Amino acid sequence: MEILMSDFFQRALAGGLLIGITAPLIGLFLVLRRLSMIGDTLSHVTIAGVALGFLIEVYPIAVGLIFAVLASFAIEKLRKAYKSYAELSIAIIMSGGVALASLFFTLGKGYNTDVMSYLFGSIYTLDSTDLKLVGVVTLIVVIVVALLHKEFFLLSFEEDAAAVTGLPVKLLNMLITVMTALVISTAIKIVGALLVSALLTIPVAVSLLMARSFKSAIILSVVIGEIAVVIGLVVAGIWNLAPGATIVLLLIMMLILTMIGKKGFRA
Repeated sequence: MEILMSDFFQRALAGGLLIGITAPLIGLFLVLRRLSMIGDTLSHVTIAGVALGFLIEVYPIAVGLIFAVLASFAIEKLRKAYKSYAELSIAIIMSGGVALASLFFTLGKGYNTDVMSYLFGSIYTLDSTDLKLVGVVTLIVVIVVALLHKEFFLLSFEEDAAAVTGLPVKLLNMLITVMTALVISTAIKIVGALLVSALLTIPVAVSLLMARSFKSAIILSVVIGEIAVVIGLVVAGIWNLAPGATIVLLLIMMLILTMIGKKGFRA
């Protein structure tokens, strides 16, 4: 139990709680827009940026964040070019991200172990700089969603109607995608690039089964994300398990129990 009181665990908990807010908040709009896989795409691109950061000896998360934001612009550009095949943009950018990551891995064999920690998460190594960056991103996301949640709601369900009402659809689409890039690039050190998409989507999946309104779906998705982060970190800390994997498996368990509960209630 001593681990729970250690400084590194307290930093991990703080970082996890912050991501537990932002990931489900953004994830809800991604799920409603049928863009759930964008998390995997941007996480792969972020890993390419992290690898380059190690290669040129620059703060890896910062380089990964730049890569993710640039990729978000590219995704929106391709989505407009292929309106009937929006998912094609995700496939193209993901392929490019994987290719760049592989190239940088080859060029920098000496740091591959460090990069691997970003693939599977390294929440116990969070430092004050990481926490400050995650805190800033959390503040940005919370403020933007609080101010524009109605506009995002309309955009998510009926983009054409949103355009007719005079909303700046192009700007709002770009804003959601850029915020997604910010969240993913700061979350990969916490849960890992291979698992970050789960934190974006599974809390939302659980909340959609329980919520009776859009507002309650927002609240529930964040609450579920926070519960999974706290319990997952405590369990992982006590039993020496992988934190990111523990959080994600706990989320899946919550989803299964919710589905069983819904089925039993209907019966």
